[in-house]
Amino acid sequence: MIALPFLDAMTPAFAAATAQAQTPCRFMVVYAPTGMIMDQWTPKNQGKGFDLPRILKPVEANREEILVLSGLGDHNGKSLGDGPGDHARAAASYLTGAHPHKTEGADIRCGISVDQVAAREFARQTRFASLELTCEDSRQVGACDSYSCAYQSIAWKSETQPLPPEMNPRSAFDRLFGDERSRQTPAERADRQSVLDLTLGETKRLEIGLGAADRRKLDEYLTSIREIETRIAKADREKVKLPADVQAPAGIPTNYADHARLMFDLAVLAFQTDSTRVVTFMMAREGGLRSYPEAGVPEAHHSISHHRGDTGLIEKVTKINCYHMEQFAYFLDKLKSTADHDGSLLDHSVVTYGSALGDPNVHDHGHLPTIVAGNAKGRIKTGRHIRYPDETPLSNLHLSLLDFAGVPVEKMGDSTGKLDYLTGLS
Repeated sequence: MIALPFLDAMTPAFAAATAQAQTPCRFMVVYAPTGMIMDQWTPKNQGKGFDLPRILKPVEANREEILVLSGLGDHNGKSLGDGPGDHARAAASYLTGAHPHKTEGADIRCGISVDQVAAREFARQTRFASLELTCEDSRQVGACDSYSCAYQSIAWKSETQPLPPEMNPRSAFDRLFGDERSRQTPAERADRQSVLDLTLGETKRLEIGLGAADRRKLDEYLTSIREIETRIAKADREKVKLPADVQAPAGIPTNYADHARLMFDLAVLAFQTDSTRVVTFMMAREGGLRSYPEAGVPEAHHSISHHRGDTGLIEKVTKINCYHMEQFAYFLDKLKSTADHDGSLLDHSVVTYGSALGDPNVHDHGHLPTIVAGNAKGRIKTGRHIRYPDETPLSNLHLSLLDFAGVPVEKMGDSTGKLDYLTGLS
């Protein structure tokens, strides 16, 4: 069984206006780990026509579809008397606006995250309440950064239930579009046909009754599925070519950009089919040790993030920040080019990109790099840089975005009110 994108044939012509009004708004958070070199991120001028510093350059083609927000902070990521553990607190507090209970045991406690507040509302209308993705696996038991490793998740279904993200694109794909494939071994999966091949007859019968626009939309959608299947199969084959002493999980590309873009493509398909309207994507683990040789940085990200003012290390961290942004730019292009009713997926989404740390060298939780992309069906006025007073609660943004996504709530985390100026009117 394959979930289908919304087709014109699914809605009678006389109901088209009503259908457009009911077009869902998608909600996604993309998390860039371990802070940012802020002077290479922050525009110098405000409003429209803002400059794009080096790290933001990759999104230049979509500058009219983004808001850059300065001055937001995450107070609950700070120590508040708990001592070390800034990276664990950064991840756990980022979307919850709650200070995690310091423990290395099972008595974890934080708060429900903004994505899960949205997921509770949308779950009644989609097959999956939410989808959690990552490109760097992390332990969920034991100690990490003097806290329980469970705090490495940014998505929290409840105060005591973090949602570990999925690293393997094949597992995510099988969850969205597969059936028994998810319980098969790689060898068994290799003997199975493509999910498209298995539904070929039904697809041809469906196409007979569709108009030209629907046939084009269906063809583009099925082509996207075929491309993802091909890339996952290619990743499986890459495993065989590795040296005998190197182990790589099936379906995970060896190149970071391939991996990240495959995950972004899965998010697009999940939105396109309305399988879920809520996705969180950790581009890597907070405070993790992943290196990026493809970007010219063979050292571990966390190790060099404590640059102590060394210009060489600052340059390497900047390269990682730019490399992550390049992958996000790919995602924005994909959303913008994917038709959705009378607009695009980007038009009908609200996507945030950012980190729970500013300057990683000092574990700065008070000046967070933040982008909002998409206009939430025309509710947000993009194409601007807005500067708020220092340490304005990040949860104020989350409270506002829930409202724009059609899930109004009274309070979110440590919010003190909604952010002004997002609509351009106040």
